[in-house]
Amino acid sequence: MKKAYTCFCTDIIHEGHLNIINEAKKYGRVIVGALSDRALIRYNRFSTLPQEERIKLYRSIEGVDEVVIQEDMLYDDVITLIRPDYVIHGDNWKNGPEASIREHVEEKLKAYGGEIIDVPYTFNETVYKIDLQLKEKLSMPEYRRKRLRQLLNMTDIVKVMEAHSGLTGLIVEKTVVEREGKLDQFDAMWISSLCDSTAKGKPDIELVDITSRLRTIEDITEVTTKPIIFDGDTGGLTEHFVYTVRSLERLGVSAVIIEDKKGLKKNSLFGTEVEQTQATIEEMSAKIAAGKKAQLTDDFMIIARIESLILERGMEDALNRAFAFVKAGADGIMIHSRKKDPAEILEFCDKFRAVDKNTPIVVVPSSFNVITEEELSSHGVNIVIYANQLTRSAFPAMQKTAEDILRYHRAKEVDDRLMPIKEIITLIDEI
Repeated sequence: MKKAYTCFCTDIIHEGHLNIINEAKKYGRVIVGALSDRALIRYNRFSTLPQEERIKLYRSIEGVDEVVIQEDMLYDDVITLIRPDYVIHGDNWKNGPEASIREHVEEKLKAYGGEIIDVPYTFNETVYKIDLQLKEKLSMPEYRRKRLRQLLNMTDIVKVMEAHSGLTGLIVEKTVVEREGKLDQFDAMWISSLCDSTAKGKPDIELVDITSRLRTIEDITEVTTKPIIFDGDTGGLTEHFVYTVRSLERLGVSAVIIEDKKGLKKNSLFGTEVEQTQATIEEMSAKIAAGKKAQLTDDFMIIARIESLILERGMEDALNRAFAFVKAGADGIMIHSRKKDPAEILEFCDKFRAVDKNTPIVVVPSSFNVITEEELSSHGVNIVIYANQLTRSAFPAMQKTAEDILRYHRAKEVDDRLMPIKEIITLIDEI
């Protein structure tokens, strides 16, 4: 009997999926692939159901003869194992980034006479409502908060992009590219104090209060589902920090990063050019311990940012602080540098990993931007944060547009470099 294969990555079965199954039944024995959790987060999104529960769900569908796990989004593993005569898929993969996957599958099937069957994509009010409900579920705090820890367990490196508004959050959420035949996207969002302050026209000195910053988080969580890492600056007074931890947990934030400085906050990239005071190991450790004691869930993470290399205090000081902060309860260590050569960052990572194999390491390659994620991962880095690139790319573009409209007294000269408003609106989902 011929074999008809289709891959599912859904948590809810609706008429569109049933239509795929019914179509597959026309061609032979129906085998459904459950895209694994590891592949799912690269290909599409997080699941609200664990992999095992999704397998049970697919097995319960009438007409399904067998369920297998698909580990490779390119179908290489299942094509080699099953050699399906037909791969059944909605025709939505004929366009956009997924088209490269379809081309790859088609090439593989042709090698032995297999065929793709494109089924018209099912879209109606019922299906739309189910998809919307699933997205709302994914955005709930209890689901979003735990995703950073899940990512750390499932990926070699977590890619994080800054967001400072609902619109930038949507850009991070929805940007998908095809690379070497595979789809790729950002894993999480960074709510930067620098970018948040800049968007509000305020200096980056902790002037924007926590209430305003929490409102930025709410703007982003309302329209996105990806996990959030919050830039907590110094964390403020320990007595205040414990309340910040509770507020962030309640909103579904996955982690807060606080730096080991005190007094008036100045941006780290100024280094020793401005007066900056580093907190003692004891002061920072006490703040971390208080924050960990205050948190109510095991999901939330407190990550300690070490400024020793920025302030030219040396590698030994940075390492001593890292080990002390982990002992105090820190769930991760962020090491920062403003040098263009990543050598000191890599040295820190190698020496830290020689002693501590498990605690996540976070880096922000703003100045040492020549290094790749793969290179960082090979030295034990778990999270890379692109901390301000969206803000820095938007500002010169907007400034140039404003200048040209003033110069020409009309908007025609700038129009060719503007995104059509219709394309921007398509980022925003309507209820």
